[in-house]
Amino acid sequence: MTTVDLIMPKMGESIMEATILKWVKKEGEAIAVDETILEIATDKVDSEIPSPVAGILGKILFKENDVVPVGTVIAQIMVVASGDAAKPKPTPSVQEKAPAKVEAMTPPTPQNGSSNGHPTTPSPSPTRVAQTVTTSPVTRSSQNRFYSPLVRNIAQREGISTTELDTVQGTGLDGRVTKNDILSYISSRTTAPTQKSPVPVAPAITPSVPASQPVITAQPVSVAPATQGDNVEIIEMDRMRQLIADHMVRSVQTSPHVTSFVEADVTSIVQWRDKIKDQFLQQYGQKITFTPIFIEAVVRAIRDFPMINVSVEGKQIIRKKDINIGMAAALPSGNLIVPVIRNADYMNLMGLTKTVNDLADRARKNQLKPDEIQGGTFTLTNVGTFGNVMGTPIIFQPQVAIMATGAIRKKPAVIETKQGDVIAIRHMMFLSLSYDHRVVDGSLGGSFLRRVADYLEGFDPERPI
Repeated sequence: MTTVDLIMPKMGESIMEATILKWVKKEGEAIAVDETILEIATDKVDSEIPSPVAGILGKILFKENDVVPVGTVIAQIMVVASGDAAKPKPTPSVQEKAPAKVEAMTPPTPQNGSSNGHPTTPSPSPTRVAQTVTTSPVTRSSQNRFYSPLVRNIAQREGISTTELDTVQGTGLDGRVTKNDILSYISSRTTAPTQKSPVPVAPAITPSVPASQPVITAQPVSVAPATQGDNVEIIEMDRMRQLIADHMVRSVQTSPHVTSFVEADVTSIVQWRDKIKDQFLQQYGQKITFTPIFIEAVVRAIRDFPMINVSVEGKQIIRKKDINIGMAAALPSGNLIVPVIRNADYMNLMGLTKTVNDLADRARKNQLKPDEIQGGTFTLTNVGTFGNVMGTPIIFQPQVAIMATGAIRKKPAVIETKQGDVIAIRHMMFLSLSYDHRVVDGSLGGSFLRRVADYLEGFDPERPI
């Protein structure tokens, strides 16, 4: 028998963990190739994980509702080591570790009296499983209580022991301690933690005073905790909303956000769309919206300013040669999801329209595939859908810029003509660009946004479909 490790797959560039929703198969059950083993969920999409091999489901290492970091072994599949049947298909959800590699990591220890020469074949597998589990970032207390890596890191930074952490009341799923729970607990602690070093606090207050300064850490006790009245309704965040909240906080902490604004005259686009939309639907079977027109202008501007299409890794700037545009789409639940239009620079307006409509429709039906929500290099969000004239969106990490399009409204505007300036009713809209000021300065961000507006204002009203 050969053991194949089932790995929690990485569902996107910014996704570091996933929740196990349901084990479709139980321990000891037979599994066919490509048969669903379990269902997982991230803040972006729910997915089914298929089996890469035919065999028997062995040890399940995590329970339903556990939050598991990507790359962690979550179960084992036992397969017959004969020919291709034992070779897993190349899939991001599994990874088979060769026995030779296992022996190199955990060489068998000779035992006295074992001179009969018979190998003990089952021993490497349990040893390897134990090592995989203990080295993963998943943390459980002596009470078998789960703590996410984020909660554990905050606890370690604040000097909170595992025993003390076990006393924190959790408001998450099944009583799980969330980030807000531990931060609330820290702010209301009655005594300063013994493991927390007072050094960072003392120099900031009175550098000349010696180590008596830990008393300062007890000052938050005087702040009374917030209390709720009787006339309130407490609503627990759903799983997606909690993860979106964490991602938004991390993005603001990672990137110093700057937002620039321009106003564009899109009268030519509005009039052109009104003129051709019925013919477009009849000819292509697709309803044309403003979104693919906006994306077309963004792609052209990215070609002019390629340093907008980058990401940051440490001290390195990674310039992306592919132009993959993410478009924020609202779900019926009120949450947002960002499907990605890959290689948007190779699509004409018809191709963009069809792709936009397809992704938006399947997003509303929760039918997007994992690879359709990852790999974006620039994001567009349309706040005008909600009647807003402008917005300051938060960057979708690891990208460095996101553009928002506001509502199109009729306004009086000054138009320059050969006969002089005149005031006319025009269709106007605001564009806003939030960008990462670590690598995008005001000149680049402002020039890029202005170029998008120029392309929109220069739209040919006689353009054929």
